[in-house]
Amino acid sequence: MEEELKFQDELRAKLKGSLLLFTKYFYELRTGRPFVVSLPPGRESHNIIVCRELTKFFKLETKYLMINMPPGHGKSTHLVYFVAWAMAHYPDSNFLYISYAKSLAEKHTAEIKAIMSMREYQQLFGVSLAKDSTAKGNFKTSSGGSVNAYGSAGGITGHDAGLPNMNRFSGGVIIDDAHKPDEVFSDTIRQGVIDNYNQTIKPRPRGDNVGMVCLGQRLHEDDLPAFLENKGDGFDWEVIKLRAIDEAGNVLAPNIISKERLLNEQDKNPYVYSSQYQQTPTPAGGGIFKKEDFITLDMEPPLLGTFITADTAETDKEYNDATVFSFWGIYQPVVHGRVIPDLYALHWLDCWELRVEPKDLENSFFDFWAQCMRHTKKPILAAIEKKSTGTTLVSRLKSQAGIKVYEIERTRKSGSKVTRFLHAQPFIAQKLVTLPTNGKHTKMCIEHMCKITATDTHRHDDVCDTAVDAIKLGLEDRIVLNQVQNMAQSSIRSRDVMENYNNISHLRNRAYNEMF
Repeated sequence: MEEELKFQDELRAKLKGSLLLFTKYFYELRTGRPFVVSLPPGRESHNIIVCRELTKFFKLETKYLMINMPPGHGKSTHLVYFVAWAMAHYPDSNFLYISYAKSLAEKHTAEIKAIMSMREYQQLFGVSLAKDSTAKGNFKTSSGGSVNAYGSAGGITGHDAGLPNMNRFSGGVIIDDAHKPDEVFSDTIRQGVIDNYNQTIKPRPRGDNVGMVCLGQRLHEDDLPAFLENKGDGFDWEVIKLRAIDEAGNVLAPNIISKERLLNEQDKNPYVYSSQYQQTPTPAGGGIFKKEDFITLDMEPPLLGTFITADTAETDKEYNDATVFSFWGIYQPVVHGRVIPDLYALHWLDCWELRVEPKDLENSFFDFWAQCMRHTKKPILAAIEKKSTGTTLVSRLKSQAGIKVYEIERTRKSGSKVTRFLHAQPFIAQKLVTLPTNGKHTKMCIEHMCKITATDTHRHDDVCDTAVDAIKLGLEDRIVLNQVQNMAQSSIRSRDVMENYNNISHLRNRAYNEMF
């Protein structure tokens, strides 16, 4: 018994003395899997760096700590185990755990609660939870401490971080990814997070020694981490940037993501790579699409089908907005002399950029439609966004025989305009959008696409809208491809029916002739 108590005392001292050891020990107990510490050649382990910086925060050596690191590298795991470790020292601590969604913050606080509810944790540290701690997003200790979950854009009521008049650690504000990746390009939503930080989160620490931690990937030039790094809140933040590949070419955690995959991401998805993986969002004016990614073809590829995308003018804009019609073909590209199964590309056959009055929109569309109908592959559908003048055009075209209209509806789920552009970027970076070498629209389309920026500094993006919709319909959701395949199957069925009919007729005629 005495040896067991001695072992417990030694283990307790070791776990309280090392956040990394605590994390490894309880992670394995909790999950049944070992906690793998990265061992990158030529670099210090990011797990060691994060634990060291969080320990300095716990020791009050750093009051405002920000760590920018790539996704998938255990950021939330480190924060969850840090809170549980800090509570093992001071169970009266008060934490606010904040993520871009309250539900996500609640998921992490539930994990903290689960760790602190473990028999081994309570036996080692003598910490127990209050009996009334049944809520999903928050809980209390029997010592008066608390952990409460909130969303970064929501209100915070009735809870504070830390304790006043303390010369030791007593909790803090934990910000675990303040922005949702598919919402950060909305100026309104992004600024709302920053405003909410200033008005609601920033005042919550309740003592001079109560600080804040902000961990997360960079997503935008003007995101909350940029605001904090530039002392927008008046505080001096300690900023640690953990880049996926450092200046010497060493990978941060090759056991998580290899250099080959990272370089592929850099090539195919450069904006995501520079911001989320390298923590350096593309500067203003940096184009999403590159000129070298648009391949021109001297001969038209063998097309499986064609379709139209249209972006109609918005009547409420101050400047003369354009209406754009684009004509597309879908095909299977030949790579190294052979067709790759399940790989498809788009050929940008034609594009009209017009500035017409709403009353003339229908006639302009029919002029474009008539020209497209001259192609050997007739367009199988016209995709038009239901907005402004497009709403009227959609309703008028639905009454026309022979025109299949696909309505494009923008919702919150489909993301901001820039988010949609970034979703299309990998397809273009893989050179899956081609144009005719001598097309009258080719130069205009490529120049237009290369002006599109992730920071929305371009003025016109109507042509790009039609391209992004085409990629969504043709390559991402494969709606056009499904239509083509259905039509092909229908054609085969019709041919079989006709052949059967002809065979039956032939047999009937033959039998009739033999009878007479």
